[in-house]
Amino acid sequence: MGYGNYSYAAHTALVADRSANPGQEVFHQRGTHPLMNPHGLTVRESRDSVEHPQSLAIAFALDVTGSMGDIPRQLATRELPTFMKLLTDFGVADPQILFMAVGDANSDRAALQVGQFETTAELMDQWLTRSYLESGGGGSGEESYELAFYTLAQHTDIDCHVKRHKRGYLFMTGDELPYSAVSRHQVEALFGEKLDEDIPIEEVIAAAQESYHLFFLIPDAQRRKNCEARWRELLGDQVICMGSPEDACVVAAALVALTEKAAPDLDALAHAMSGHGVPRERVGRVVLAIDDYAASLVPGAPRRPRQLAPAGSAPARSGWWKRLFG
Repeated sequence: MGYGNYSYAAHTALVADRSANPGQEVFHQRGTHPLMNPHGLTVRESRDSVEHPQSLAIAFALDVTGSMGDIPRQLATRELPTFMKLLTDFGVADPQILFMAVGDANSDRAALQVGQFETTAELMDQWLTRSYLESGGGGSGEESYELAFYTLAQHTDIDCHVKRHKRGYLFMTGDELPYSAVSRHQVEALFGEKLDEDIPIEEVIAAAQESYHLFFLIPDAQRRKNCEARWRELLGDQVICMGSPEDACVVAAALVALTEKAAPDLDALAHAMSGHGVPRERVGRVVLAIDDYAASLVPGAPRRPRQLAPAGSAPARSGWWKRLFG
């Protein structure tokens, strides 16, 4: 998938028309949409075309349990055009966007929903708003994030990796732990596939990392204590503790720009975001959130010791903040 051209003006108008609507009027589903049901899923494709010769696969796996509904609503009513505009302004060619919705396979009716890779504003929006925000979750402190990794590893085919050995991107939002393994019983129930045994979370992450950069976005400082330590064991600096849930799209765009070297460093990134109309305080939150990851991209750069912050705290302001904001 991924044909057609993106229009920022059309996307902005689409979102603005419903910006004041309550979530239940934007997300109409009251169960898994048939086209997002993973049962029998073969493959989701991100393909090059004459219009998009340098396709770049970008997947959002959105936690849609009770504590995490804000981010899907913000994407659909305000933020997704910002993500696309920033990518375009940074010169990132031909992004193709796929949405997944993640719940808890031990308790929810809709534990996993999977869209298609799309390029146009209308189709991106269609898959996003087809998501069923079940607002469930099992209360165990875990959600079925590992199923999203399994989907990417086993059920996507992306030209950026196949043709150009260039990895796509996954931005997973969440505030809980993953389960320790992909359950063979859940895979059979959800996908209709048989596995000989469960797959440890470390193995399914390694498989997904072959073709995707994997990022886990924690919504805010208050929720870091719930899950940060374990996710850092699994993904290291690609765990991003945001200052606010509303920053998800800007953080994701900034991470793509840095990784693709469309922005050479944090200073350039901060100046570019400011020049593109991102408010100063938001620029500050975003750059604080991605500071560790940015440092990891510089070979031999000194690294300050990381301290896992208690709830309510935020990282110390580093040198770029003082230079840019005083």
